[in-house]
Amino acid sequence: MVSDGGQAPKKAKRRAAAEGSSNVFSMFDQTQIQEFKEAFTVIDQNRDGIIDKEDLRDTFAAMGRLNVKNEELDAMMKEASGPINFTVFLTMFGEKLKGADPEDVITGAFKVLDPEGKGSIKKQFLEELLTTQCDRFSQEEIKNMWAAFPPDVGGNVDYKNICYVITHGDAKDQE
Repeated sequence: MVSDGGQAPKKAKRRAAAEGSSNVFSMFDQTQIQEFKEAFTVIDQNRDGIIDKEDLRDTFAAMGRLNVKNEELDAMMKEASGPINFTVFLTMFGEKLKGADPEDVITGAFKVLDPEGKGSIKKQFLEELLTTQCDRFSQEEIKNMWAAFPPDVGGNVDYKNICYVITHGDAKDQE
C-alpha cells in the first residue's frame, strides 16, 4: 500500500504534465493550429523543428530587416523556457493571447513590421508579405484590401485603422 501511495503521485504528476502540454492544443481550433504551424515553418528557416536564434535572424532578414542586434534576439529567445519546438511555440502564443484584446494582438503583429513605431507601413512591403508568405493573398484580395484601405500619397498604409476595422467593423457597414 505504501508503494502504491508512492506511485500515485508520480502518475498524477505525469498525467498533469501530459494534460498541460496537450491542453495548449485545446485553446485553439484546428484552423488556428494549422496557421500557427505554417508560421512556425516560416520561422524555422533551417527546418530542424526547433526555432533558434539563427532562425530568427534569417526570418528578420527575409522580411528585409538586416543587422538585428544579438541582444534583441537573445531577449526573444529568453521568452521561452527552453528549446522552441511547435508545442512550446503554440504555448507561448496561448499565454500571450490569454486575456488579450484582439485589437491589441493584431496591432502588436503589425508593430513587428514597424520598428520605428510610425503607425504605418509601406504598401509595397505589406503587399509583398501578403502575397509571398503563409496563407497568400490572391491579386483579387489585394485589390479589395487597397480599395478598403487605400494607402496615402507616400505609399503608407495606416495599419491601426486596418486593426480597428477588423475588430470593430467599418462604420459604413453599420449604417
